[in-house]
Amino acid sequence: EKELDIMVWIIVIAIIVILVVWGIGAYNNFVRSKEMVSNAMAQIAAQVESRWDALTNLISATKQYQTHEHDTLTKIVESRSNVSRNSSVSDVEKDDAAFNRALRSIDVVVEQYPNLKASDVYQSTMNSVNTYENNVRQSRMVFNDTVTKYNRLIKTFPNSVIAGFTGFTPEEYFENSAEKAEMPQW
Repeated sequence: EKELDIMVWIIVIAIIVILVVWGIGAYNNFVRSKEMVSNAMAQIAAQVESRWDALTNLISATKQYQTHEHDTLTKIVESRSNVSRNSSVSDVEKDDAAFNRALRSIDVVVEQYPNLKASDVYQSTMNSVNTYENNVRQSRMVFNDTVTKYNRLIKTFPNSVIAGFTGFTPEEYFENSAEKAEMPQW
């Protein structure tokens, strides 16, 4: 009987050890996956920053044509929110809205001054803006793929038990819209 009690305790301890090791492994997978989500957001942030830099160059090109519009655009650039690896999807959406307002303002200036639209500086800078805009779209797709993997990892049973216990929650996706799906037509 004593040997049976020892055998039961050994089995119970072995099961507990296996569960603890599995829990630690699951937790570490969550951490790695969450870090990949942060990295994907950091990639978006880098592309957004480059896109704003290109837009700032474009604003400088408009200065000689209309000082008032230049000042307005400069204020938009200065008031924008900086996107970082810790930003949310909502933060990026707000930044996109500010960027699009600035682009619409530049379009107004360009329509008034055809020489600006024909200039090499404008053409080159718009090509840069288009390139970065496409890079932002690509980065969003990578982000959404990364979020899918992370969300799937923390939502599947039995991982969901450990995820809930340790505070890992699903991440938000970038939603597609007609405006985002279309490449800019500048």
